[in-house]
Amino acid sequence: MTKLNYTKFPFLDPTRTESLIREIEDLKREKNAVILAHNYQTPDIYHGVADITGDSLALAREAMHTDADVILVSGFQFMAETAKILAPHKKVLIPDLQAGCSLADSCPAEEFAAFKAAHPGHTVISYVNTTAEIKALTDIICTSTNALEIVNSLPAGEKIIFAPDRNLGNYIQSITGREMVIWQGACHVHEKFSLERILELKKQHPDA
Repeated sequence: MTKLNYTKFPFLDPTRTESLIREIEDLKREKNAVILAHNYQTPDIYHGVADITGDSLALAREAMHTDADVILVSGFQFMAETAKILAPHKKVLIPDLQAGCSLADSCPAEEFAAFKAAHPGHTVISYVNTTAEIKALTDIICTSTNALEIVNSLPAGEKIIFAPDRNLGNYIQSITGREMVIWQGACHVHEKFSLERILELKKQHPDA
């Protein structure tokens, strides 16, 4: 039984959507497959056919524990790569090989390798939203939740490279005062945010 509320999502065609959902469910049973859907997916995927939903790291961790033979990742390419890293014995699929993430794409592996070579003696900490190639060049993978804890866990004099998100890196550096060389990558969506606009919205919606 579909979990979709077509009153809430009037842009979906119930007949067409339900037909596709049935076909996908049949294929999942036939292939012993599961669909992991990122939070950003459209409702027909997120509420209709996904078996597991969540953020990028949570989905990759779920890949380790599923009994399915096939894992289809409905999300960014780096999410499928991370799922494969954590579940190497599984067949991991992604519907669109061009499903790039602007943050991950802002840190090309060849350029980052040269950047790392130019700063010898540094411990490399990378945010989890990176490609497998960047992860291979990294000493420690962090999340936005544990980045501060990880940086603080290193000896006080240790030199750090932080990649790829300059916003997260600058924030952590401002709190810790640590010596950090920060790769200048960013998410194009987050780059559209501004302090001035947020303050203006807070004034317009004081009870929000």
